[in-house]
Amino acid sequence: MTHEPLYSLATNQHPQATTVLETRDLAIAYTNILALDKTNINFYKNRINAIIGPSGCGKSSLIQAITRISQYIDGCTVTGEVSLAEDKIILCQTNYLKLQSKFGIIFQKPTPFPFSIYKNFALPLKEIGIRNRHDITDIMEQKLKLVGLWNETKGRLKTSAHLLSGGQQQRLCIARALALEPEILFLDEPCSALDPISTRKIEELLIELKQTKTIVMVTHNIAQAKRISDYTAVFWTMDGVGHLIEHDQTQIVFDNPRHKYTRAYIQGHSG
Repeated sequence: MTHEPLYSLATNQHPQATTVLETRDLAIAYTNILALDKTNINFYKNRINAIIGPSGCGKSSLIQAITRISQYIDGCTVTGEVSLAEDKIILCQTNYLKLQSKFGIIFQKPTPFPFSIYKNFALPLKEIGIRNRHDITDIMEQKLKLVGLWNETKGRLKTSAHLLSGGQQQRLCIARALALEPEILFLDEPCSALDPISTRKIEELLIELKQTKTIVMVTHNIAQAKRISDYTAVFWTMDGVGHLIEHDQTQIVFDNPRHKYTRAYIQGHSG
């Protein structure tokens, strides 16, 4: 059963920002049950693009579909189109490795490899052809400094990454993703398991990173979206199906929401 979108503002273009990625009629189903209705959304270059909404409205599914993680989920089908910059990407026809080289993905739970800090960088870098130990060390140091982790780890690069704290592990995962120089960094609830101090460090890092990267971030933390994002997309569920109901500059979404469900959600009255 297909539902009409609750709101169509998401198709609006914002002339002050450059679209780096867009979806057209992107829909997701699990075992033939529609989970996310046809979604048209633009993500903007060198901006923090937040995605908010109650649980089950398709936020993470959207990220999984764009990054092609969904192809590894049994029973998941994706239809529609994704365009990256000027290169049109048809989901079912795109070379997966080519697509992955453009994306960095950070999950809710930190996912360091069960090896040393050094090997967490060496393994993915070798996959893209960087095998010289000196080059790997230089890239590792550069990215660990970028995420504010170098001084905390430089004396134990040969020790297991799992010995780091949760916040350190998440910053390590971000540094590891950045080592591959992605164009867009996707984060799915990156701070949900972190303490306030670690969360603040991640937020400060994301604000810095948007100078050179595009950030797309799913978050249940409404205050976080308001604090650090430039654009906010609001998703909602109707009859078990996720819909994009509002998408605009973050200040507009929070100060002057156009949809009653957005207003209720950000005020904590619904969802």
